[in-house]
Amino acid sequence: IEKAHPDVFNILLQILDDGILTDSYGRHVNFKNTIIIMTSNAGTRDVRKTSSVGFGKTSDVSTYESMKAKVMDELKRIFNPEFLNRVDETIVFNPLGREDIAKIVEIQLAEVSSRLSERNVKIDVSESAKEFILESGFDPLLGARPMRRSIQRLVEDRLAEEFLNKRFDDGDTVRIDAGNGELTFQRVAPADASA
Repeated sequence: IEKAHPDVFNILLQILDDGILTDSYGRHVNFKNTIIIMTSNAGTRDVRKTSSVGFGKTSDVSTYESMKAKVMDELKRIFNPEFLNRVDETIVFNPLGREDIAKIVEIQLAEVSSRLSERNVKIDVSESAKEFILESGFDPLLGARPMRRSIQRLVEDRLAEEFLNKRFDDGDTVRIDAGNGELTFQRVAPADASA
């Protein structure tokens, strides 16, 4: 929200204050039973400084309260009091931990697997490959946001190249592993695939 044009704040003030938005033609839009959710990156630099490098670990209550206080101070610095006073609730999220990122990797690999199943292709991704993807796709500054691009670059693009080069065919099972700083792709023989 902090990146929004100042006119957006004027509109939000009207909505948050009156529950009604009036356009330039005098028409009214009722917002009385509406929940407005705004996101902000305010305070994330301070939170990153206090949390561990790489993956956050702010599970304890006092650490969370300290983090929330820093974020609220930053919100007060960025936003006018008349805007903040109209916001009913502020939720501060903990930084993503290693387990959270691992779940995101699993979910996104499951999406890749689902798309490949249309061609009757199965992928078997080793734990070391998942760890490699996790390390490659996580950015301490951006969190898990780059993970999608990383999986596309490391897994999807490479698989597409292998299929275009006729190394793999529809119906194959492909084992994805990690070694020597990269992912490796190998066709699994039918007997190995069922094991």
